[in-house]
Amino acid sequence: MTATMEKVVLPPIPAKRYFTIGEVSELCGVKPHVLRYWEQEFTQLRPVKRRGNRRYYQHHEVLLIRRIRELLYEQGFTINGARNRLDSHGGGAHGAPAAAGDQVEGVAPPAPTTVEVDVEQLRKELLHVIDLLNR
Repeated sequence: MTATMEKVVLPPIPAKRYFTIGEVSELCGVKPHVLRYWEQEFTQLRPVKRRGNRRYYQHHEVLLIRRIRELLYEQGFTINGARNRLDSHGGGAHGAPAAAGDQVEGVAPPAPTTVEVDVEQLRKELLHVIDLLNR
């Protein structure tokens, strides 16, 4: 790692269910074309795609993108190195931090895992998605 790499302070992530690629770009300090490229390189990154192939990212994906950005831009990992680091730490956003103080500033706690989400909440989310698709 070189002395020129600095930690960038990113804006807090709003309490929303879905984020457009433009919003994620601003929240993570990464251009939209880079996000699309990272989707090909990191299998953990799978935004929901709706009409017109528009991408909608969830909170845990925004956290993952911030982690990928940190590994690549601040810690100097290659794409392969970052991919291996995320794989070895359970997917990155929910995995154990790589080092002490490795938390990205301005980030809310990670979203609950699938096991922790209750059925009623899942039902509400599915109804919301159906409503969005019917618009």
